[in-house]
Amino acid sequence: MSRGASERKAQAAGGALANDPNAHFFMMGEFKAVLPSGLRYTTNHMWAAPASSKATETDTATPQGQWRFGLTAYAVRLLQDVYFLDWVLEPPATIARRQQLGSIESKKAESDLYAPTAGELVAFNEEALSDPSVINVDIYGDGWLFELASVDTSDLLDVDAYLAHLEQAWVVAQRTIKGQV
Repeated sequence: MSRGASERKAQAAGGALANDPNAHFFMMGEFKAVLPSGLRYTTNHMWAAPASSKATETDTATPQGQWRFGLTAYAVRLLQDVYFLDWVLEPPATIARRQQLGSIESKKAESDLYAPTAGELVAFNEEALSDPSVINVDIYGDGWLFELASVDTSDLLDVDAYLAHLEQAWVVAQRTIKGQV
């Protein structure tokens, strides 16, 4: 396993991550993307947690089956300095997997945001909409993006499966960053 993709236990300081002794990280060059072990992840670089809990507390759905989604530390690092967020739908709405939900702008890129799974769109994070910088500073907390109910949990990965996905995604990302794609 390469240095840039090695899985190790995180030594995170401060916040909820410090309380997760099983957190993992993914090395992006010299940057460490922390991945709390209690979350689920998606191939489009989002984390998922039950909507009623903090992101790092549990990986079981709420009684209503609502899940909260946000961008992973990996995605936020690639974007760098998120400053604009816009949604093209209004909740409540039934959404399909990979359906466009909105867009995000940052120092490095403008990108569309797609649904990581099918479900019922319940809410958007109004705080992040009015001040998208919260996504940069509280990735696994107040920086969440939206909530879905009736989620197809087969689209959600555990931390080990997401780390395996990152191994492949990072190769492509490095070529893109270097302009080789």
